[in-house]
Amino acid sequence: MGSLFRSEEMALYQLFLQSEAAYACVSELGELGLVQFRDLNPDVNAFQRKFVNEVRRCDEMERKLRYLEKEIKKDNIPMQDTGESPEAPQPREMIDLEATFEKLENELREVNQNAEALKRNYLELTELKHILRKTQVFFDEMADNQNEDEQTQLLGEDGAKINQSGQNLKLGFVAGVILREKLPAFERMLWRACRGNVFLRQAMIESHLEDPSSGDQVHKSVFIIFFQGDQLKIRVKKICEGFRATLYPCPEAPTDRREMAMGVMTRIEDLNTVLGQTEDHRRRVLVAAAKNLKNWFVKVRKIKAIYHTLNLFNLDVTQKCLIAECWVPALDIETIHLALRRGTERSGSSVPPILNRMQTYENPPTYNRTNKFTKAFQALIDAYGVATYREMNPAPYTIITFPFLFAVMFGDLGHGAVMALFGLWMIRKEKGLAAQKTDSEIWNIFFGGRYIIFLMGVFSMYTGLIYNDIFSKSLNIFGSHWQISYNKSTVISNKFLQLNPETADYTDTPYPFGMDPIWQVAGANKIIFQNAYKMKISIILGVIHMIFGVIMSYYNHTYFKNRLSLIYEFIPQMVFLLFLFFYMVLLMFIKWNRYSAKNYGRYSASCAPSILITFIDMVLFNTPKPVPEPCEVYMFGGQHFFQTIFVLVALACIPVMLLAKPLNIMKQRRQGNVQPIAAGSTSDVEVGMSNGQISQGVDHHEEEELSEIFIHQGIHTIEYVLGSVSHTASYLRLWALSLAHAQLAEVLWNMVLSNGLKKENWFGGIILTVVFAAWAVLTIGILVLMEGLSAFLHTLRLHWVEFQSKFYQGKGYAFQPFSFESIVENSSSSSQTEGE
Repeated sequence: MGSLFRSEEMALYQLFLQSEAAYACVSELGELGLVQFRDLNPDVNAFQRKFVNEVRRCDEMERKLRYLEKEIKKDNIPMQDTGESPEAPQPREMIDLEATFEKLENELREVNQNAEALKRNYLELTELKHILRKTQVFFDEMADNQNEDEQTQLLGEDGAKINQSGQNLKLGFVAGVILREKLPAFERMLWRACRGNVFLRQAMIESHLEDPSSGDQVHKSVFIIFFQGDQLKIRVKKICEGFRATLYPCPEAPTDRREMAMGVMTRIEDLNTVLGQTEDHRRRVLVAAAKNLKNWFVKVRKIKAIYHTLNLFNLDVTQKCLIAECWVPALDIETIHLALRRGTERSGSSVPPILNRMQTYENPPTYNRTNKFTKAFQALIDAYGVATYREMNPAPYTIITFPFLFAVMFGDLGHGAVMALFGLWMIRKEKGLAAQKTDSEIWNIFFGGRYIIFLMGVFSMYTGLIYNDIFSKSLNIFGSHWQISYNKSTVISNKFLQLNPETADYTDTPYPFGMDPIWQVAGANKIIFQNAYKMKISIILGVIHMIFGVIMSYYNHTYFKNRLSLIYEFIPQMVFLLFLFFYMVLLMFIKWNRYSAKNYGRYSASCAPSILITFIDMVLFNTPKPVPEPCEVYMFGGQHFFQTIFVLVALACIPVMLLAKPLNIMKQRRQGNVQPIAAGSTSDVEVGMSNGQISQGVDHHEEEELSEIFIHQGIHTIEYVLGSVSHTASYLRLWALSLAHAQLAEVLWNMVLSNGLKKENWFGGIILTVVFAAWAVLTIGILVLMEGLSAFLHTLRLHWVEFQSKFYQGKGYAFQPFSFESIVENSSSSSQTEGE
C-alpha cells in the first residue's frame, strides 16, 4: 500500500564522509531534506564538540545581521526578498562574509555615534536658543514689574530699605531646561531647600525636542532662578543636578544675549546641514545592505545548520573521516546517493562517501509525504498523535469524511457558499498570501487550512441542498409534490392547517432531490419532521463511520501479521458492532421502506414501531407491549428470534475480547514457541520492514507480566464495549448542531432581515439597507465563524475519539529531516516574533 495510506518505509544507514567533503555533502543533503541524523555524541557538552568555533562565528554573524535588520526597520527601508534560496557558501567564503558584516557594522556604528553626537549638540543649541528667548522676556518683565514684596523676600527688610535708599544690590541667577513632568517636584524642592529665598520663573517650550539617545519626543520647560549669595547658588545647582536639569550660560546684558542668540542660530543652521548629510550617508549604507540582507541571513543560517549537523557526527581514529547515522526513506536512497556524489564533486575530494545499511531494533520515525492539499489534513491527524510506524494513516479518508460530517452539522447552501468562496479566494491567491508571511496566528491557521475550508464549504452547499435550506429559506426548483387545496381566506383565517399524505394532498412521489420545500414553511410539524430525519441520519452515519474504523484495524493486524489480534479482537469487535448497532440501522431502513401513509393494515404509518423502544426491548430481552389490530409488534417474521440470537452472540463476544488473547499468550509462553512480548507492546508480533531490518517479534526489553497483559486487555475490552454505546450516542451531535444552526438562521431572518423587508417606499429602502448590513454582519460573525468553529471542533472530536480509537494508536514520533527549507522558515518566523 502506498505511502498515502501508510507512512514511508524507513531505513537506518551509516554514512562515512571524508573530512574535506563532509561540509559539501551535508549541504547537499540539507537542500534535499530527506535525511534525519542521529546524535552520536549525546554525552558530549555542546561547547566541547569539534565545530563549536564555527558555530560561534555563525552566531556572531547572525548578531551583526540582526543589528543591521534592526537599523533598516527603524528607517522603514524595504528589504528585497526575491523568494529564491541561495546555496550554502563554501567554508572559505565565511571569511569574506565576516569581513563584509564587520565593515558594515563598524561603519554603521560610527555613523550612528556621529549622528548621536550631532543630535546632542543640536539639542543643546536648541535649548540654549529657547533659554535666550525666554530669559529676555523674563528680564523685560522684571524690569517693568519688580515690586517691593519680591525684594523684601530675597534681600530681607534691611536689604530692601538699603536698596530703596539707593544702594543697588545685585541678584545672582541660573537658567536652564528641565523635563516638563519634573517641574512641579522641582519647584517644591527649591522652595523647601532654600526656604523660599529664591525666585523661580518658568515657561514651556512649545515645540517637541528629540532625545538623541532614544529618539523619543520629549517636552521641556525653560526656567530661571534668582537668588542672593553663594550658598544659595551652590544649593540651587545641586538641586538642578539632582533633577537632571541642564544649566546653560546666560549673559546678563541684553546686547550680549542678542549676540549669543545670533551665534547660536548660525551654528544650528550649520548643524542642520551636517545632520542632513549624515542621515543621507546612513540611509545609503542601509539601502545597500537591505538589498542583500535576506540572502545573507539564509546563507549564515545554512552554514550554522551544517556545522550543527556535523557536531552530531563521530570522528574515526585517524581523524580524517566523519561517521554519521541517519534515518532515510527507503524510496529515496538513489536520490541521496546522487546528492552525496554532487557534494563530493563540489569539494574536490577523490574518496566517495560510503552509505551502509544497518540492522536495528529501534522503532523508525514516521514519515508521511504530503503536498499543499494533504498537508492540512495530515496536520489534523498528527495533532492527535503521530502514527505508529507503518500503521494505517487516517488522513486520506479524513479528506472526505471530515468535511462531510462538518457539512451535516453546518448544512446551509448560503452559509456554505460564503465559506467555499472564502476558501477559494485563499487558494487562488495562495502564492501572494504565502509571500506576505504575517505573524497573525489566527490568519495563519485560516490560510493553512484553506483547502479544508473550501471543501467544508462545498460539502455544506451539498447538504444545504439536501436539507433544502438557504439562509433558513427553501428553493422550490422542481415544484412541491404537495397539493394545497385550501383557498386563501381559509389559510388566513386558520392558524393551524394540515396536509394529509393519505389523500390527494400528496402526489405519492418524493421530491427529486432533498427535502420538499414545503417543509420550510410548515409550522410545528417542521421541527418534528426534521428532528426525526436528522436523528436517524446521524445514527446511520455514525455506525457506518465506526464500522469503517474497525475495518481499518483489520489492515493493521494483517500488515503486522498480528494473528491473535486479528482473530480475538477484530472479529469479535466487528460482530459486536454489526449484530447490535448495524442491526438498528437496518431497522431504520426497514421502517422507511415498509411503513407509509398510503399503506393500510399492519404497514400503515400509524402502526410503525419506535426503533428506540424496539432496540431497548431487544437488549433487555423484554417482551414488547401488545398493539391494537391490525398493527403488529414486529416489523418482519422471525424478528424476535433473530434479535435474541444477535444479542446473545454480541454478549458472547465480550469474554472472547477479554480473555482469549491473554490466555493464548500464556499458553504460547508455556509451550515456549514464541519469544517474550515486549513491554508496552499491544500486539503479539512486532513486524518491521520487509527486508528484515526490524525482526518480527523481537525486542530487547523486559518481558511484560501476564497480569499487565490481562489488565491491559480488560481496559481495552471495557473501553470498546462501553464506547460502542457512548460513541453511537455521540454521533447525535450531528443532529443537535444541525438543528441549532437551522434555528439560529431562522431567528436571524425573522427578527432582523424580515423587519427591513416589510417596509415600503423610499424610507423602506433606507431601513432595508441598514437592516441588511446588520443581518450580514451577524450572519458572518455568528453563523459562519462561531457556528463554523463549533461544528469544526465537534467534527474533530468525532474523528479523534469515535473513529480513530478503533484502529489508530498514534504512538510514533515524527520524521524530522535535516532540511534547509524548514530551518530557514522557522528561523525567519522566530526572528519576526522577537522583533515584535
